Amino acid sequence: MVKSTQQNQTNHCIVGLINPKSPTNVGATLRATGCYCAKSIVYTGKRYERAKNFATDTKNANTHIPLIPKETLFDDLPEGYQKIAFELVEGATPLPHFQHPEKAMYIFGPEDGSIPQQVLNQCDDVVYVPTKGCMNLAASVNVLLYDRMAKQQDTIYSDDIIRSSRDTNNKLKRKVPFPVK
Repeated sequence: MVKSTQQNQTNHCIVGLINPKSPTNVGATLRATGCYCAKSIVYTGKRYERAKNFATDTKNANTHIPLIPKETLFDDLPEGYQKIAFELVEGATPLPHFQHPEKAMYIFGPEDGSIPQQVLNQCDDVVYVPTKGCMNLAASVNVLLYDRMAKQQDTIYSDDIIRSSRDTNNKLKRKVPFPVK
C-alpha cells in the first residue's frame, strides 16, 4: 500500500505549462498529473483553447485536478514553493541527480519552443532528462512526476497500489513462481 503521506507530499507540486500547443498536450498532461497526484496545472497562452478536447485524459483527471489559466505562471504561487524549470539548458541538473523540494512548481515550455529567458531567470533550478533529442510535453511531465514519487523516502509499494491503479479491463495475475533462467 502507498502511504497517504506520499499523496500529501506529491500534492505539494504544481505543473506549469507555458503556452501549450494543443488540447492533446494538455489532456495527456492532465492524465499524468492525475496518475501522480499533482495539486493543479496552471497554464499561459490561448493556443489549446481553440478546441478544448481532453481525449487523451482518459482517466478524467480534469474533474479533480484544477486547470487554471494565468497571465503569468507565478501569479498567486503559494508561499514556500520552489520554481523548477524542465528544459535542455547547459548547466542544468540531470534529473537522476536532482533532489525534489517538498513544495515545487515544475515549469514546462511548449513543444515547439523553449521556456522564455525571463521565466527561466525566476526559477530556483533547472533540470533535464539525459536523452538523445527532446521528449514531448506529456512524456516530460510523466517522467518528472514519476521521478518525484519514486524518490520519496516514505513510499511503500505493494499489490494494493497495483489494484487501485489498473483499469477494469486488467485482471492479470502473476504466475508464481516465475521459472528461474
